Amino acid sequence: MRVFITGASGFVGGHVTEALVAGGHTVLAMARSDRSAAAVEAFGATAVRCSLGAVGAEQLADVDAIVHCAAFVEEYGTREQFWSINVDGTQQLLDAARAAGVGRFVHIGTEAALFDGADLLDIDETAPYPARQRFLYSETKAEAERRVLAANTADFTTIGLRPRFIWGPRDTSVLPAIRRMAEDGSFAWIDGGRHATSTVHVANVVRAVELALTAGRGGEAYFIADDERTTIREFLTALATADGFTLPGKAIPGWLARLAANVIEGTWRLFRIQRTPPLTRFAAYMMSAAITVRTDKARDQLGYAPVITVERGLAELRG
Repeated sequence: MRVFITGASGFVGGHVTEALVAGGHTVLAMARSDRSAAAVEAFGATAVRCSLGAVGAEQLADVDAIVHCAAFVEEYGTREQFWSINVDGTQQLLDAARAAGVGRFVHIGTEAALFDGADLLDIDETAPYPARQRFLYSETKAEAERRVLAANTADFTTIGLRPRFIWGPRDTSVLPAIRRMAEDGSFAWIDGGRHATSTVHVANVVRAVELALTAGRGGEAYFIADDERTTIREFLTALATADGFTLPGKAIPGWLARLAANVIEGTWRLFRIQRTPPLTRFAAYMMSAAITVRTDKARDQLGYAPVITVERGLAELRG
């Protein structure tokens, strides 16, 4: 297949690009800069110089499928930043894809689209979007997914994948963040880290993408996760150990973390401080909630099954 990938120089997109190239696909990768172009070409893709929100139909000529990995995933930002990339960028790519006659569109979404601060235990794809969104990331990823799934037609198949808590080699978010906090003394377990969580190794996300290029029902979303269930403390401890550092034992109650985050982020927005606050509302609420997802639908309709276990993934990180 001829596949166009957004976010190909990033964590998930890079792994997807490598795998599809290795699988014999012709991969075209969106590249906004010389650095991004060099990165995607190192993965074996052909760099296409464009940016999200400005992809021309001519740049998608003869493309069979799009894998849309790019998103604004920062913990903190303005509504315009989140909306312009996650929603407007996705909509423009959908429009360009239809104009170019692309046959399939795979969107990398997130379980966070359903998260409003409360526990999400053993949820499946029948769980509704919240009536009221509390977080810009959740709101905009939910809206982007709605638009992707609503765009499905007889000749334009759209699939939404919802990986939960992606981890693995070349991670640019979770592992670097907890290492930084451990080193500067700002790390603390919220509620002791006792909350249950699903996770997904990046290789398992890649496998789901490969399957979604030819399988799945158009206009449908699918949760993707590892087989194993764990707790935030158990998993982050293992992840840190695999990377060669130790997390401290100090903890704070969830109610206090959420209160502090509301006050801190409110202050940041009041005074229009641009840098990310030391504790964000999204992080505090996410780390003080139990979130586990079911993958029955992905197994039944995509043929999904994890290709790597948590134990093996951690062992590979240890080297």
